[in-house]
Amino acid sequence: MEGGDSLVERLTRLNLLALSATLLATFALIAIASLLAARDLQAEAAEHSAELLANSLAPMLVFEDRGAAAQELASFALQSDERLMRVSNASKQVFAQWPPQGVSALALLPSQLATSGTLRTMHWREVEVWVPIRFKQELVGYLGMKEGLQRVQLAVLRMVALAAALIGLAIVLAGRLLRWVQRKALAPIVELSDLAEQVALNQDYSQRAKVHRFDEVGRLSERFNQMLKRVEISQAELNQQLRQEQQAGQQFELLAHRDSLTQLPNRLYFQSALQRHMAASCQEVHLMALMFIDLDNFKTVNDRHGHDAGDAVLLEVAQRMTQVLRAGDVLCRLGGDEFALILPNLPDEGSAEQLALRLIAAIREPMVIGGHWMPIGATVGLAFCPTDEVDAPQLLSAADVAMYAAKRAGKNTYRRVNRGGA
Repeated sequence: MEGGDSLVERLTRLNLLALSATLLATFALIAIASLLAARDLQAEAAEHSAELLANSLAPMLVFEDRGAAAQELASFALQSDERLMRVSNASKQVFAQWPPQGVSALALLPSQLATSGTLRTMHWREVEVWVPIRFKQELVGYLGMKEGLQRVQLAVLRMVALAAALIGLAIVLAGRLLRWVQRKALAPIVELSDLAEQVALNQDYSQRAKVHRFDEVGRLSERFNQMLKRVEISQAELNQQLRQEQQAGQQFELLAHRDSLTQLPNRLYFQSALQRHMAASCQEVHLMALMFIDLDNFKTVNDRHGHDAGDAVLLEVAQRMTQVLRAGDVLCRLGGDEFALILPNLPDEGSAEQLALRLIAAIREPMVIGGHWMPIGATVGLAFCPTDEVDAPQLLSAADVAMYAAKRAGKNTYRRVNRGGA
């Protein structure tokens, strides 16, 4: 697996970070130690130079030859342009100095010099040295010298910069080498991770990991393969069970929404279908009608000829009405001898009224069951959406009211409601 969050990249970064921190800490310590050592060596050299210069100046102090002393300081100053020097006599009065013009930047003659001999003071950018001047073991004066450390520090810094560049190059090369080594060492784990991701994305548990070596990663691959095999078997069994349950669920759903006698949609299906068709009618402004159909004389058939004859009548009525309907019409049996018919996408109200007449006529055709004539008719109540109602219970109630109006009008007919009532 490639990317910034891969195990190879993460381990490479961590190892490289640890290596870089170690190298940089070591380099910093060596650089500081080198700088301090160079400063100490420069200070010791300045002290040695001051002692040599003091020996040369001793006769000049004894004979009070200021010109010679100034010339000696000038000649000595040619060796470095960063030196300040002051020569004092035994009374600590200035005898000669460099540069000759102005007051030098040297501090005042230290009071403890007479008792401590040579005195050296280190500063960050310079070293200051005071040495006594003796002639035949007799103190004749003092020499103070201040010498800059910039050249030493600059040389050390150049060396440090070169070393830092080399260390940076070494870290880059080490990073590439570490990446290669990590990729080689972690290749089986990365391959196993890629396989796991493919299995998770594709849900294909038939894939297997390759066992490169029989080490810890190899044993992990074997266990992963065993897990995939068990999951594959379990998934196959689960899929089979789900298919069986789906088929059973479809059958249950069919039974739950179908009338067991006529195989027409039942009241439960009718309620959801009515809501759905009314919502579409109101949203798309299409005319829809609902018929409430009640069979005439059905109770007489049941009482005279029994329930088996009544069931046969219901089957015959359902078949006759189905033959009259359009393809998109929804005929439902609500229970007993009550039916409901949903008529979506009507061109006008007259087409629904014509269909009501055809239904009544089809049901009134002579019907003989078991050798007996069945005096069956139909009364229809008709209501429209959205012209009459836009609420499903209200539309059903309006159709029911219209049906009872048709009953009062003599049965075997239809009535519809308008916005003013039945």
